[in-house]
Amino acid sequence: MVALNDLLSPIVGAKAADKLEEAFGIRTVNDLLRHYPRKYSDGMNVREEGEEIELEEGTHVTFVDVITATEVRQMKPQPGKRPRKLLRVTLGDRNPPITATFFNADYLIGSLTEGTRVMLSGEIGYFRKTVQLSHPAFLVIGAPGGRTIGTRSFKKIADASGESGSDVLAAFEREFFPIYPATKKLQSWDIYACICQVLAVLDPIPELLPKSFLQQWNLMSEDKALRGVHVSENAVERAAAQERLTYDEAIGLQWALVCRRYGELGETGPAAPLRADGLAAALQKQLPFELTGGQREVLEVISGELGKSRPMNRMLQGEVGSGKTIVSVLAMLQVVDAGLQCALLAPTEVLAAQHYRSIRQVLGPLAMAGELGAADGATAVTLLTGSMSPQQKRQARDEIYSGTAGIVVGTHAIIQESVEFHRLGMVVVDEQHRFGVEQRDRLRAKASGGITPHLLVMTATPIPRTIALTVFGDLETSTLRELPRGRQPITTNVVFTKDKPSWLDRAWARIIEEVAAGRQAYVVASRIDEEPDKKNAYEHGPPPVTVLQVLERLRTGPLAGLRLGLMHGRLAPEEKDAVMSAFRAGEIDVLICTTVIEVGVDVPNATMMVVMDADRFGISQLHQLRGRIGRGQHPSLCLLVTRMPESSKAGERLRAVAGTLDGFALADLDLQERQEGDVLGYNQSGRLTTLRFLSLADHLGIIQDARSFCEAAYLDNPHQPGLDVLAAPFSDSDRVQYLDKS
Repeated sequence: MVALNDLLSPIVGAKAADKLEEAFGIRTVNDLLRHYPRKYSDGMNVREEGEEIELEEGTHVTFVDVITATEVRQMKPQPGKRPRKLLRVTLGDRNPPITATFFNADYLIGSLTEGTRVMLSGEIGYFRKTVQLSHPAFLVIGAPGGRTIGTRSFKKIADASGESGSDVLAAFEREFFPIYPATKKLQSWDIYACICQVLAVLDPIPELLPKSFLQQWNLMSEDKALRGVHVSENAVERAAAQERLTYDEAIGLQWALVCRRYGELGETGPAAPLRADGLAAALQKQLPFELTGGQREVLEVISGELGKSRPMNRMLQGEVGSGKTIVSVLAMLQVVDAGLQCALLAPTEVLAAQHYRSIRQVLGPLAMAGELGAADGATAVTLLTGSMSPQQKRQARDEIYSGTAGIVVGTHAIIQESVEFHRLGMVVVDEQHRFGVEQRDRLRAKASGGITPHLLVMTATPIPRTIALTVFGDLETSTLRELPRGRQPITTNVVFTKDKPSWLDRAWARIIEEVAAGRQAYVVASRIDEEPDKKNAYEHGPPPVTVLQVLERLRTGPLAGLRLGLMHGRLAPEEKDAVMSAFRAGEIDVLICTTVIEVGVDVPNATMMVVMDADRFGISQLHQLRGRIGRGQHPSLCLLVTRMPESSKAGERLRAVAGTLDGFALADLDLQERQEGDVLGYNQSGRLTTLRFLSLADHLGIIQDARSFCEAAYLDNPHQPGLDVLAAPFSDSDRVQYLDKS
């Protein structure tokens, strides 16, 4: 007999097992049984002898009838190969006539003969009022000697049923059939056949959850659920199986996260208690502004965790402009005061360079170690990015290795093997959704002396509660909702150019007015040029206006008298730096750009933003973009331009963004709209994430129940084989991918 952890090859054959692994990474019986149907068909649409048919072309249908005529033809020979034969058979005496054609059919001619009763299954096609099936799946009914003759998948189903002769049809005459995620080389029938083979020899499946938990939530057994979801003909029973498997997914994910969280808590962290005479205290005294109540509260929690000898694992989320960065700087200085180093990982060179400048600026003499005018006990801040010259990189690596640099700011370049830290004590990851678990772990692994650095991840994309409990479930969460005093309001309006074309002219005039008042503006487009989209048809409205088209149109048209700058991802790093420096210095009036400015860019004098083709951006992305303005002393205006109708779904979505500045409300709306398939994205192996029944939008209660159960179970006994089975799809570091907003 067969158990869940057995390999598939001895059961379904090496050829089928190889296809399953190649297509879906399925290797074991458990993997296969958790490749759930994506939907259920209404049976096989079997048409017996004598039944009249009226079927549309493309309909998948199954016929059971007697072959009344056969025709064999020679196929056109391929160069260097022997000639092959084509077989065309006619079924019964039907109106219209039904034929089936088999190519390269030399091996079939002796089996599909006149008088043979067969089952044929394929897509309907018509030619001269004759129904044609092209190379359909088939099964010979009542073959001589009780043999099973037919297509591989049908033979597997027939053999698994244990029936023979005419009785074999019972295996196919069902109220429904499961339809599986499939590929061109591995059809749903093939997968179903393998599952039937496995279920025919599978031992009773051990229960993975405590009996008390099943009783509390009225859940069916694991054995019944894993069988029923594939083969039960009772719709109520299938729904109950899906409910049980939803809990399986929730508990598997939460168990993986609990094990990761408590495993890290058991490691040794670098204790860095707050000092009254250190750099952190000195910075607090010289800040030109007062921290908000929320910042002080979050900082107190972080400071307390940094002082302990177990590693902090915390996510800091907050609205755009809520002051996360200064909180992280004060936390890093507390660690530097303990003689340790900190690394700040940013997703782009633009953001890394800005962090470097802003940290140096806010610290002043406190960050000038080794320079003239440095404060007593000052540290140094070092920048390391991929575009720096070899000499610059070498100097940065030397400062990191020697310990001269107390704070290291960089992109993926600081994860490289050539970068060695003197005594890494804390890792800060900005815009966490741009990085996977593996990347942050690789950076933490650079610590020496057997310690695990403290971890602070930050995101300006507010996280719905279900996402926080699942995707970020191995982290404790702190939230900044309060904006610093003095932040100016942002007014947002939607410009429907199809209904009100003159409004766009007014938008350009409004930019001219802002510039005349001494302020600056952004104009954002979704594409750099047309090239990436030439091969794709546009599903939603007209092709997007590109950033290069916008620049040319505005330069020669409405904004001809202004100083325009261009910023996009394909510019060389030095060009990006030059453009941003010029914009920051007020030498550029209007920056025409893509979403490269989405995160972190801080130009307080920019008070207006026009987003072209705003319907092509996600809700949270629009909120992020809007956060680039309203950062100075003047009220700001964001205009969302769309060519979609005001009454369209896109129009409703844009009005929702315009109607609120609450990023948390918009994040919930984003989750409802996009669903978790888009939110969770793909894991780093390129396959879709493992959740099949669990919905992050709909199952908050189940997720909370699963989290509570796993917390209690781990504290009672961290070694739970049953829960380990459920957690296996989520346990590898490359199988859990964070929010993908790109």
